[in-house]
Amino acid sequence: MRKIFRYRMIIFLILILFFGISFIPISITQTINKNYKILTNDSNGQILYAPIYSLSTYLINRNGTIINNWTSSNYPGQDVYMADNGAILRTKRIPYLAPGGAGGGVQKISKEGTIIWDFNYYTDDYLSHHDIEQLPNGNILMIAWDFKTREEAIAAGRNPNSIFADVFLPDYIIEVKPKGPTTGDIVWEWHAWDHLIQDYDSAKNNYGIVEDHPELIDINFGTTEASTRTDWLHTNSIDYNEEFDQILLSVHNFCEIWIIDHSTTTEEAAGHSGGNSGKGGDILYRWGNPIAYDAGSKTDQKFFEQHDATWIESDCPGEGNILVFNNGVSRPEGKYSSIDEIIPPVDSNGNYYLEPEKAYGPEEQFWIYTAENLTDFYSHYASGAQRLLNGNTIICDAPAGRFFEVTPEKETVWDYVNPYPIDYINHVFKIQYLYPKDPQIEKSDLDCIGSLRWSNIKTKDTLEGNFIVKNIGSSGSKLNWKVKSYPEWGSWEFDPISGENLTPEDGDIHVKIFFTVPDETEKEFEGYIIIENQNDPKDFDVIPIYLQTPRNRERSSTFFDFLKSYSNLLPILKLLISNLF
Repeated sequence: MRKIFRYRMIIFLILILFFGISFIPISITQTINKNYKILTNDSNGQILYAPIYSLSTYLINRNGTIINNWTSSNYPGQDVYMADNGAILRTKRIPYLAPGGAGGGVQKISKEGTIIWDFNYYTDDYLSHHDIEQLPNGNILMIAWDFKTREEAIAAGRNPNSIFADVFLPDYIIEVKPKGPTTGDIVWEWHAWDHLIQDYDSAKNNYGIVEDHPELIDINFGTTEASTRTDWLHTNSIDYNEEFDQILLSVHNFCEIWIIDHSTTTEEAAGHSGGNSGKGGDILYRWGNPIAYDAGSKTDQKFFEQHDATWIESDCPGEGNILVFNNGVSRPEGKYSSIDEIIPPVDSNGNYYLEPEKAYGPEEQFWIYTAENLTDFYSHYASGAQRLLNGNTIICDAPAGRFFEVTPEKETVWDYVNPYPIDYINHVFKIQYLYPKDPQIEKSDLDCIGSLRWSNIKTKDTLEGNFIVKNIGSSGSKLNWKVKSYPEWGSWEFDPISGENLTPEDGDIHVKIFFTVPDETEKEFEGYIIIENQNDPKDFDVIPIYLQTPRNRERSSTFFDFLKSYSNLLPILKLLISNLF
């Protein structure tokens, strides 16, 4: 009776243990076979930038430690962004006798420094400049100058006295789909030249009433400094809104930002209808200087030769608002810079409200950063700002080569000065702050699948088994692996015991095992085969092993044999059963 009670208690405990493991993954095999390495990125993120007067691009942490750098044959022209798999998209400057911000092409450079894509956009008829934007589909938006002759500009209604020399440079946007190593297909275009108006000469094209057409661009507006009579608009930044399929432009010489529809075809973008907005390529929204479309006066001007207009990214405080580096050049109250945040009057469908006979809202900025002493912060050209997830804003003061972070209350909480290439020519067009990855696990390149389990095996028998090795890293990565260690009991052989240059595309490698059982009866053996990534010793995986040689003791219940065969999965269960027998 006491023995039956003892069995019942053991079975009751066993059932509790099995019930528990359905909720708690305590299997040793599960834990070890899914070997991962924890990301060790700097907890404060990283900063990517290309100094204006340097051939190098840098990725640094908050302490200024260089995480990676890339060397090019060209100076930047002017921006750089992180792409996929640690690669960068870097604009390049080809011609040097050209207006400020000139580029000429873009390169995609791998994490290791190999040029993956080298696309030039520079002829006697056009030249890319300033900024680019990578779209979710991998295509690239680029800003370019469209070379027009003096005669073409006059025919379009431009005042002849505002044309410098024999060339006039309106801006346009192209979308490039990378193709070959140096080629790409232009799959979409938008030209400012297709959306003009002028009230200067009724005998010329585009004549109309400027104030009645805020969706059009007055060809006679803009600064009249000699250096900008040629470079009419000087668009210096481009951003993309995936939700609305719209493009945001910073138009320096109009002291405005513009939003246009990207959902159009190229044909629709050249006209005044089509796309999600139904307005073709006309301006959907503009803000910063309403005198540009005869809807205000000089006192209504908010932007003064601004740069880096961007939509605040998802999950950041102010998401969907627009952030602009307002340089403050020719600001009436004095030369000082500010970071301006505005809330555009847009509905859930991407339509912008404009009250009849008024300028676009809002009337004032939502948030403005300035130095406590206004003139202590003044950047006369370039520069940028980015809203962070914590609500702070990170700022690049271009001519000072200074990066700093401020709170919503305008407190500076981090400050850094770029030392490259040397202190006094350390200018940086703008920076990109890269968020640290969320705490998570990242699968290593090496992955092994399999386990070895033998029960009631005769001593000195020769056994065979196998497991799988594969590379689960990024496409094209190469894995060098080897069997690092295995149990000392028995005799082991592996075919193969190591491998080199295994790519994900190679698929599974089946490793055969030949094993001679130790000459020991009534014994259990447990251990692991450890396989190591030779390029990264922290990246390893294991194959668990269990071996049992025959016992001579008789059992009265096959149920306990069943439990015993799986006891290595539950150490407590193993202890109970060993005490029973």
